[in-house]
Amino acid sequence: MTINSEDVKRKAFELGFHKVGIARAAETKAENKKLKQWLDEKKHAEMEWVEKRKTERGNILNYFSEARTVISLGLNYYVGKDQSDLKSNYKFSNYAWGDDYHSVIKSKIFSLLEFIKQSVPNAKGLVCVDTAPIMEKVWAQRAGLGWQGKHTNLISTDFGSWLFLGELVIDFDLDIDEPFTKDLCGSCTACIDACPTQALGEYVLDANKCISYLTIEHRGEFPEEQNNLDGWIYGCDICQEVCPWNISFSKISEEKHFEPRIDIVNNTNQKWENMNQLDFTTTFKNSAAKRTKLNGLKRNISNVKEADK
Repeated sequence: MTINSEDVKRKAFELGFHKVGIARAAETKAENKKLKQWLDEKKHAEMEWVEKRKTERGNILNYFSEARTVISLGLNYYVGKDQSDLKSNYKFSNYAWGDDYHSVIKSKIFSLLEFIKQSVPNAKGLVCVDTAPIMEKVWAQRAGLGWQGKHTNLISTDFGSWLFLGELVIDFDLDIDEPFTKDLCGSCTACIDACPTQALGEYVLDANKCISYLTIEHRGEFPEEQNNLDGWIYGCDICQEVCPWNISFSKISEEKHFEPRIDIVNNTNQKWENMNQLDFTTTFKNSAAKRTKLNGLKRNISNVKEADK
């Protein structure tokens, strides 16, 4: 039995993915050079896991030597709400309003792999979300899903940048799609101009200054020169909120896993400020937001509260 690209795409859409494209697994020399420069300039801040696995990230064949094809998948997570729908003054990135996207996406990709194995029983495949050491946006662009915008997120012409990405890397050939070669950001610099910490250059993010990095990945107290959170206690959506492609082309997702949790919407400032470990564990069960831990969230809240005085 065999399987073709159209079979794979049809199944991917049946599983709920909104974008799917296929690329040939190969070296990414130019992108690897940019990755090395970004790391050399220490723009990854304290994310040592990027540095640790840079050899794999820079060349997918170092991660999976038998890789032949990369199936790139996109899942729209926009729920049609923004920070004004939250009852508190504390801002909370909408990618973490619902269930942990890692679990949601992995489950769907594993189902896709099982479907493939029904036709190709000996197929080997790696299921990847953003915890895997591959350059997701690079592969999404090579597979034709969209382009990497000036805010460094992947932008699609039909969903904007409100897309979670995932990949299935397999060890046999499928027909591939045309890469997305246009840069449709043009002369727009809305994301760069709107970033309150100047974390963005054109197509480059300095994590040291990024509010999303500071509120999620950074451990310990904030350096004095990097303590502007602009009201955000988890993540940051500013560069996406101002993007014209998101303003014009975002679509409300039918994926119920991403609907905002009641506590995130209804918590008052006081409830956030008084949150204890039980509250945190209950509110963020099966949520990506648990990554910041209670100490990190309380630190962020304290910072924003102090700044508002």
